[in-house]
Amino acid sequence: MSIPLINRLGDWNPQLLRELKGRLKFRNVALAASLSLLGQLLLVASFVRQLPVVRPLRIHNRYCTGTPPKDYYPYDYPCLPDSFGNIAINWPHWWLDVFVWLSLIGMFALLVAGTYMLLADQDKEERRGTLNFIRLSPRSAGTVVLGKLLGVPVLLYLAGMLAIPLHWGAGIAAQIPPILIASYYGVLLASCLCFYSAALLFGTVSSWLGGFQPWLGSGTLLFFLWLETLKPGDETASDLLNLLSPSATLSFVHYSMPAAKKSFRSFNLYYLDRLSWFDLPVGLSVAGTVALSLLIYGFLTYWIWQALLRRFPNPGATPLSKRQSYLLVAGAEILLLGFELQESGNTDSGFVRLSLLNLLMFLGVIAALTPDRQALHDWARYRHANIPAPKGFWHNSLMRDLVWGEKSPALVAVGINLVSATAVLVPWALGWEYAFPSLILAMNFTLIYAAIAQLMLFVKTQKPAVWAVGSVAAAALLPPIILNLLSARPDYQPAVWLFSAFPAFWSWEALREAPATTVFAVFVAQWFVLLVLSVQLTRKLRRAGESASKALLAGKQ
Repeated sequence: MSIPLINRLGDWNPQLLRELKGRLKFRNVALAASLSLLGQLLLVASFVRQLPVVRPLRIHNRYCTGTPPKDYYPYDYPCLPDSFGNIAINWPHWWLDVFVWLSLIGMFALLVAGTYMLLADQDKEERRGTLNFIRLSPRSAGTVVLGKLLGVPVLLYLAGMLAIPLHWGAGIAAQIPPILIASYYGVLLASCLCFYSAALLFGTVSSWLGGFQPWLGSGTLLFFLWLETLKPGDETASDLLNLLSPSATLSFVHYSMPAAKKSFRSFNLYYLDRLSWFDLPVGLSVAGTVALSLLIYGFLTYWIWQALLRRFPNPGATPLSKRQSYLLVAGAEILLLGFELQESGNTDSGFVRLSLLNLLMFLGVIAALTPDRQALHDWARYRHANIPAPKGFWHNSLMRDLVWGEKSPALVAVGINLVSATAVLVPWALGWEYAFPSLILAMNFTLIYAAIAQLMLFVKTQKPAVWAVGSVAAAALLPPIILNLLSARPDYQPAVWLFSAFPAFWSWEALREAPATTVFAVFVAQWFVLLVLSVQLTRKLRRAGESASKALLAGKQ
């Protein structure tokens, strides 16, 4: 690399230059290139061994061109000779299998290995103390994060680029239109940007995990990709998770080819022709499928970057502001509702899936909005000390601070987000008798979890985040586990199941069997628990504010 080019790169992004200098050593580059080329050679050799060979007896092979009888074994086709006496091979079918396997291996390698490398690098920088120096850099947080994204997995990028000629050639030989191959590349790049950004954000909010971070992050992503590739969900809200995996676009490319009818289905690549979003038939064309995938990736990447730009330079800040959370939840609900409006979706099961995704989303919102102990102490000091504040009733009101304040408790903001999410879902859910009570149950439980998380983060312990996560997980998971161990059924013991962590799963059957007075009693019990937790949190905040005010007044005297 020439000196002027290096200087220009260093001026544009010093962090990227630092990462490239540390990784682009001759030994590392040679090892990455050798592994990529050797892996391609082994893959092609394995498929060459599957080609039929000449034998005295009649043979069958899935790459032959004969027409099988009706009672044939799947993917076994009679082998016929060509004009030269050799076995006729269905080469488009063979190349399509090479293309699919190379796509899947590349997808898993880029996403899982790249996520592990980013998390491992961040953990190493954290342990060495160099991450704090990077945060103090005069460059913007976006420049530093971009340098990490481009520089840390650079050897992985090199290995992937060396596989492009074989991958592109296999696609052309399989008679795949170049626009479809390019579409898969675009979705794969968007998924890398999304998951890599999520890995950096996960690293900034879970530093307390230490060296377990890389294994947890990459292992979770590996399980998700494996699950979506082997057994994707059906229509409705599950399609959002399906489209988060590049295998959805690969499925469209695969099944658009005539050779796909004979393709070896080691992976459960699935049809997307019934996919719709707000009744738009996006699954009927590659443009619609790719556009919807890019919309989902773009939505997630935008909000992940908003959190990164807040959290990376300031580890003590919450990943999202309250104002940002309101926009995020409203947009996410509209996005989810578009999938659930498909005509082929089952209403009851669709509501259950949507409720589960909502619960997972709100657990993330709680984690993103809940301030730590020091931030709450600072907020309590501001509320109770004689510090000048902007004039005006609204500016001085406690409610405005709880709704918009950066360091105030998150309970009110979570409640506002729940109300906005319910407002989006209620018109769609009013057609079912038990949907509205189930939404109320889910809202109450979410607020209780938010209060528990805030109280745990207020406790003075060495790792309050561990206590917060453990407490919320125990409150959410222990009741249904215990009820299952006791063989309690929603139709026989409906009241106890209304106290379960995921009420949408069992609320339909439990609400059908439970009397109206029992349901109302459960609501009252939830509100009482929420009131007790809120009063306890208020007492802690008042005590922290009073002690801080006394310290300030004593210092003035």
